[in-house]
Amino acid sequence: MMIRKIIQIDEHKCDGCGICVEACHEGAIGMVNGKAKLLRDDYCDGLGDCLPACPQGAITFVEREAAPYDEAAVLANKKGSACSTGGCPGSMAKAIHHHEAPVQAEPARQTSQLRQWPVQIKLVPVAAPWFQGAKLLIAADCTAYAYANFHQDFIKDHITLVGCPKLDMVDYTEKLTAILQNNDIKSVTVVRMEVPCCGGIQMAAQRALQASGKFIPWQVVTISTDGRIIDKT
Repeated sequence: MMIRKIIQIDEHKCDGCGICVEACHEGAIGMVNGKAKLLRDDYCDGLGDCLPACPQGAITFVEREAAPYDEAAVLANKKGSACSTGGCPGSMAKAIHHHEAPVQAEPARQTSQLRQWPVQIKLVPVAAPWFQGAKLLIAADCTAYAYANFHQDFIKDHITLVGCPKLDMVDYTEKLTAILQNNDIKSVTVVRMEVPCCGGIQMAAQRALQASGKFIPWQVVTISTDGRIIDKT
């Protein structure tokens, strides 16, 4: 160990955008529970490429006792999985802006209505700019495959979260509660399949709404396995 300059991340200022993870070429920063975190001291070279990348000013330099920078370990890590440290490029939070299709475009081609990334409940940050004032869609994975017009009828003008409690083997209640408590959510729409195992995502959303302590308008839409809307409550 040695006293050296190293980054420090203020988790209260961090909004979970993930830009610093991409800016850190050494893989020292990753996303943990929706917040950027210095994963390993020996991966941080102390040069601070991540500092100007942070839009919230959540990253600063400090001098403290830390392991020395280990370039060999960084290079070895880069040869492994890009997602092994928790800084997977596929989980970087970002807003998505769609452009109007040109007039000459094929009329049958539809434009994606997705407004943000990531969409998986397990990966999405608890706090992100696109949550503010959002209409939230919480959808079971299979619904988008079963219901043909899912983008236009459900995703459009919504921030989308998808998941399957049975496959993920997790209760989403705590994560969804944190999202509702920490953001100005205007409404919640839950879209689930008619199969019994899909009740888990509905129950998690309902418990989160109750635990949030907020009055937020919500509805549940149930899709049949042959792609029809069979219930709205």
